[in-house]
Amino acid sequence: MAQAVVRGNAQTMSSPESAFLAADVGGTHARIGLVSPRPDGHRPVTLLEYRRYACAEWPSLTAVLKDFVSQLSAGTHVEQCAVASAGYVLGDAIVNDNLPWPVSIRDIRESLGIAKLAVINDFEAVAYATQFMTQADTAPVIETSAPQVEGPVLVMGPGTGLGSAVLLPGRPHATVLATEAGQVALAPGNELEIEILRLLARDRAHVSFEHALSGPGLINLYHAICTLRGATPGLQMPSDVTRSALERSDAAAVEALNVFCGLLGSFVGDLVLLYGARGGVFLAGGILPQIRELLLASTFAERFFNKGVMRPFLQQVPVRLMEHGQLGVIGAAGLYLDAQHTH
Repeated sequence: MAQAVVRGNAQTMSSPESAFLAADVGGTHARIGLVSPRPDGHRPVTLLEYRRYACAEWPSLTAVLKDFVSQLSAGTHVEQCAVASAGYVLGDAIVNDNLPWPVSIRDIRESLGIAKLAVINDFEAVAYATQFMTQADTAPVIETSAPQVEGPVLVMGPGTGLGSAVLLPGRPHATVLATEAGQVALAPGNELEIEILRLLARDRAHVSFEHALSGPGLINLYHAICTLRGATPGLQMPSDVTRSALERSDAAAVEALNVFCGLLGSFVGDLVLLYGARGGVFLAGGILPQIRELLLASTFAERFFNKGVMRPFLQQVPVRLMEHGQLGVIGAAGLYLDAQHTH
């Protein structure tokens, strides 16, 4: 099922021949937009039409894109497409274990008559789009009295996987560093987390932060805590764990979310130091907006600041929570246009 969100009108549309497709494809949702270069420069594109699709309800990304195109106004023809997706390109395929189906670049091109198709990292696209957000688009997690400074901006968040990218301000346009920070080895910060790491390491040679800080990672934490507490795990889906924790109806779920938030705070603090992200942090992904109150009451901030002599530096770095929404589509389009202007 597609959820229609935006439909442009004749006043908002730029010339139809300049319009192109921009897609933000995650493990749960595919967000598709018809965009056109925006003349006023505030945002890189005007979003003419936009729909969100549940990936599990469609057999392929090609089918999603074909459905979107079939609903465009008569006479609309697009020959260019920018796809933001987790993973990487290998030959004809976008390789990503979190997507529900393999993605063939050739199939998209041939089925939709696409002449140019660019593949962009999903968090790279979201990071690029943060330039165009206002304070009202986000909610504070850690506020600071220090004045806002220009510098690297960290964007990261747990969802189906754990994504991360860094926005580097610059002229004529910003640069985005795509990262695989989620694959960094999990670093426990207390005895409980050491025990959880021991349990997770039984089944895999490498335990990454993504194995704890993601939807599947939340299930890993919950099952590990049930094992440590001698409890029988009764929850199987990440949404069940978050709901039970918010309702306080399952002690292991509550503890799992608390561990999740503490590990997240520690990891975000590490990444801020690694990238010198004095420009701030935006937390994204599908999980955090659902647990905002629990996140604020957790040890997230305590663990974020717990970096020894670097505490004063971190106390000047604001951390804000953002909704993913249309940002990936806007960012994919903006990065694509920047690349066209560069070449």
